[in-house]
Amino acid sequence: MKRNIYPKDSQVSLRMKAATAVAVLALLLVGGTAQAQQLEPRAYSPAPVGLNIFGVAAYFSSGGEVTDPASPIQNVIARVSTAMPYYGRTFGLLGRQASVTVATPVANAEIHGDVNEVGRSIDRTGVLDPLVRLAVNLFGGPALTPQEFRQRKPETTLGASIAVTAPLGQYDPVKLINLGTNRWACKPELGFSQPVGDWTFELYAGVWLFEDNDNYFGGKVRRQDPLASYQAHIVYEVRPHLWMSADFTYYSGGETTVGGVPQHDRQDNSRGGLTLSVPVSNNQSFKLTWARGVTVRIGSKTETIGAAWQVAWF
Repeated sequence: MKRNIYPKDSQVSLRMKAATAVAVLALLLVGGTAQAQQLEPRAYSPAPVGLNIFGVAAYFSSGGEVTDPASPIQNVIARVSTAMPYYGRTFGLLGRQASVTVATPVANAEIHGDVNEVGRSIDRTGVLDPLVRLAVNLFGGPALTPQEFRQRKPETTLGASIAVTAPLGQYDPVKLINLGTNRWACKPELGFSQPVGDWTFELYAGVWLFEDNDNYFGGKVRRQDPLASYQAHIVYEVRPHLWMSADFTYYSGGETTVGGVPQHDRQDNSRGGLTLSVPVSNNQSFKLTWARGVTVRIGSKTETIGAAWQVAWF
């Protein structure tokens, strides 16, 4: 092992930088800006009012973080397992179809990084910040009963949503690395959907807005710039409830400061993936997902596989 040639104060600074890099990767994978990486086909699909949906999704992500080659922090690798129960319900809002969804994820993160060729690792298990999403169709999505919905023809739709994460995840200001983010965040978004025969083409555009974390490690204030998020999906429906999609997302921005010091971590990244949804009964379905980083400027380049089961009822 290389002899340590840095003075004590420098070593403290390097440990802080290393822990910060590892913490950023953990946040990207399991919380914080992880939402920008999500690929969500059919997020604005019309549905009859009064529909309840309960499901459980499980994801496994593994990969590393792209850092400056001159940085003393290298070979940052993470393995994150996430379980996410969720519940949603559709309803009528001013004559339009709307929905509300609540998700409460938990995760285990195992993260390793080298600092000047010295390995450091952390392990965290606990609750992530819960998420609530409210969506409404502005065009092409009237509030319909199940009987009326069965007679409708596919049409162009434009929806709007707002997702909010609450600072209720596992967080300890004494620890630099946490699963919770100790801040509120919200994402307003527009979603456009155009059916063409058995195909549907979807485009979403939104932006994550973050409250300051005023109790970051050491009592510092951590701020994050808005993070723009764009998604595109090409969905093919084999038959009702059996569909597959090719998915793509690009997200940009989100640079942070800690104690007023810029961290030079602006993101300009993209991810691609595939989704397959298969019905297993009249009211149950099973979904498989796969995604990986395509281009990464700064941040995580991970591969994610997932599976979800859900049941629907009136």
